[in-house]
Amino acid sequence: MLKIQTKAISIAAVPGQPHLSREQKAFNSLIRKIDERRASLSAWQEAIPVYQKKYSGELAPLIEASQDLQVELVHCLDRACDQKGLTATERRSIAGMISGMAAGLAAERDDAGLKNLYNKHSGSDFDAEESAAMQGMKSMLEEMMDVDLGDDMGMGSPEEFFKRAQAHIQEQQEHHQAAREAQKERKAKRKKTAKQIAKESRQLAEEQQTSQSIRELYRKLASALHPDREPDPQERDRKTALMQRINRAYDQKNLLLLLELQLELEHIDQATINSISADRLRHYNKILKEQLNELELEIFHTEDMFRAQFGISPFDRVSPGNIMRNLAAEIVGAQQAIRELKNDLLAFQDIKRVKAWLKGMRRRPKMDFFDCPF
Repeated sequence: MLKIQTKAISIAAVPGQPHLSREQKAFNSLIRKIDERRASLSAWQEAIPVYQKKYSGELAPLIEASQDLQVELVHCLDRACDQKGLTATERRSIAGMISGMAAGLAAERDDAGLKNLYNKHSGSDFDAEESAAMQGMKSMLEEMMDVDLGDDMGMGSPEEFFKRAQAHIQEQQEHHQAAREAQKERKAKRKKTAKQIAKESRQLAEEQQTSQSIRELYRKLASALHPDREPDPQERDRKTALMQRINRAYDQKNLLLLLELQLELEHIDQATINSISADRLRHYNKILKEQLNELELEIFHTEDMFRAQFGISPFDRVSPGNIMRNLAAEIVGAQQAIRELKNDLLAFQDIKRVKAWLKGMRRRPKMDFFDCPF
């Protein structure tokens, strides 16, 4: 795709008018914010594939290896718990470790053997607890979203439950939206007051002027660049690529890009930008606000999907500039956890080493197992 290094757009003070008007300042501010959001979105779009590659190639295998070692450790703990020479306190300590580790691993792997070990050492039932937890989440979602998920939705796995809940909520939202649209349509058919008619007329006129502002820019560019009028094949290809960009900008109502292309192609100059009328600026500013809002929403969704894809907490601060550093730290942490797990497994060769291991575990931070991110 042909790229153009677009020039920065801004209104500058001119002799005889050293101070910018309110609308001119708003225009410059919106342009600056849009440029910042553009850069942020572009940084996310560049950073995520790099993160994905390193995560899949380095961290994911470490997480899998760590979980395999943890499963092995749970079974070792279970066998150790049945050995002679342990005190009642030590057996309770081992049972607690098995319960904590088996619960997290069983939830990740849906492993029947791990569920049985959890049930054996916790005195509870894993599936019954999961069902109760999901029922609690169902009730919470119903209360928070003000929806009825019904009694026939089924629980299944947590992932399956959330997918079904999300689909159910979306279906209800679409139903409510359809009902609201129908209500609006019924209201529209009622006789309107003169005040309502005047307000709608103003809004319609403003929307038409806003669309006209973008249409005028598009027509000027399209008229000058239309490839069908170009006899030179190489120049025709260049103009075709430009027209594709112009068409996309017009379809997206991307006022800023159209202005930048005009400036780059020397169809307007700085003096023209400085002299944009107050009425035209008001229309431009409205379009730019909408463009800014759309960019901010796209950035929000991009970040939200990134967090969901890689299981990152909504409370952790992430940015295109820090996600690779965070990933590198996670890789180092995973490698360290694997080394410690391998050392722990060596302790299960005889009962004396098991007892020494238990003493060491009491001094080790709990997060090694019960808050383990893997």
